[in-house]
This record gives sequence, C-alpha cells and structure tokens, in this order.
Amino acid sequence: MEKIPVNKLLDLSGKTAIVTGAVGIGYGIICRLAEAGANVVVVGRSQEEIDKTVAELAGKNLKAKGVKADVSIEADVKNMIETTIKEFGGIDILVNNAGIYPSIPVHQMTLEDFDKVLSINLKGVFLTSKYASEQMIKQGKGGKIINITSIDALHPSMIGLAHYDASKHGVWGFTKNLALELAPHKIWVNAVAPGGIATPGTTKMTGGQVPSAEDMKKIMEAFLSKIPMHRMGEPDDIGKVVLFLASEMSSYMTGSQIVVDGGVLLS
Repeated sequence: MEKIPVNKLLDLSGKTAIVTGAVGIGYGIICRLAEAGANVVVVGRSQEEIDKTVAELAGKNLKAKGVKADVSIEADVKNMIETTIKEFGGIDILVNNAGIYPSIPVHQMTLEDFDKVLSINLKGVFLTSKYASEQMIKQGKGGKIINITSIDALHPSMIGLAHYDASKHGVWGFTKNLALELAPHKIWVNAVAPGGIATPGTTKMTGGQVPSAEDMKKIMEAFLSKIPMHRMGEPDDIGKVVLFLASEMSSYMTGSQIVVDGGVLLS
C-alpha cells in the first residue's frame, strides 16, 4: 500500500460530504470538512440556519450547498441525495449528525414524543445511510459514513432521555452492523460519541426554559464537576474528530466508536 505524505492525510480536496444538522455540532463538523477542501452539502430543517451556514462558508471561499430536508422523511432524503449528485457529481462522505433530545420522563412521555425522537435520530440515520451508500457503491470508490451517537449510547446521562438513549443505542448497533455490510465495498462506517457540548440545542432540553443566573451557575458547577477536563466541549472538538474519521488518518478503522467527552465516563 502506498504511503500517503503527512501533508495529504487530512486533505479532502475533490471529496463531497453531506452533513445533516446545520448548527451546533453540525456547524463545527461542516467548517472542518470544508477547510480540509471538501465540497459540503449542508442539510437541515431550517432554511434560515442553512442559508446562514452556507453564507459564512462562502465568505471564506469554501464550497457549500444548502438543502432543506427532514431526514425522517424518505422523499426529502432522496431529494438530498439527488441534489448532491447534481451539484457535485457524487458522494464520498456522509455525516449523520441531525438529532433531537427533548427532556421528558417516561411517565410523562407520549407515544408521539417517543416516535418523533426515534424517527429523526434513528430512522433518519437508516434512510440517509441507505441512499448515500447505494450511490457510493455505484461510484465504486469506497466512502466514509460517520454517525454522531452520544455517550448516552454507552451510559445514561440523565433522567428524561430514555427515548434519546434508545435512539442512540440503536444508532451504535446500526453502525456496527452496517460496517460489516459495507466493508466489501470499501465503505467504512464509524461513530463519534460526544459528551456535553455547548450548543444552542442545550437550552431546548427543558422546552426552551432558561434558568435564572444563580440556578444556571449551580447546574454548571454540578455538571462540570463530573468532567475531569472541567470544561464543556465545543462543536469544533467534535469537528476535528469527524475530520479524522473522514480522512486517510482512519484508513484501517470501521465499526468503531470514538468517545469525545472530556473524560466524563471515567467519573
């Protein structure tokens, strides 16, 4: 096997990546992949958020295309794939990042609540992976699929996320089995399990209610005390690990999950 020079290991020039979820962790991922030279298709449910992200990338002379889609809807996913092929000619990297995590105890949870989380977080990963991998197989050049799970795929973080935890355990199981299925096609499937990451979505976990300054201070002190690194993660912390998995740096990895949590699972 030919040895790739160090300065080319993280080079994604000529590659096309689809990233679902345009804000928070998704934004960190999108920026790193674009900086590495990839054409990035920014996928989300909010046109405003998509346009903002694409405009910021364009301002840095980075290549991006926005597609509005709900990953739990098959027709939207098919359109996402078709638009990507039409715009950039193919698909090399898929990052399944879109997800929701409303905090609801099981005894207050409705069937609709449960179905919505599983639909976006798990069914969405199935749909995007199915259609993106079909295109990768047609191309015959291999590819990378990277699923954003959570430390909740390994250990529950808090009461109220039973539906979320079920979805993330499902994504981790799906990742491993899909890795087996796609390995003969040189398509590597891996996962990243973030811990606490500072994103706009964290304020939505309690229905958008914002605690008082004093309560927030107590919440943060209690949360940070469980993290050996004593800080929340940043979206870029996840973006850098996804870049590693999307690049030649991870050439002999498939069916793996990288935990990026500041050491919280050690506590």
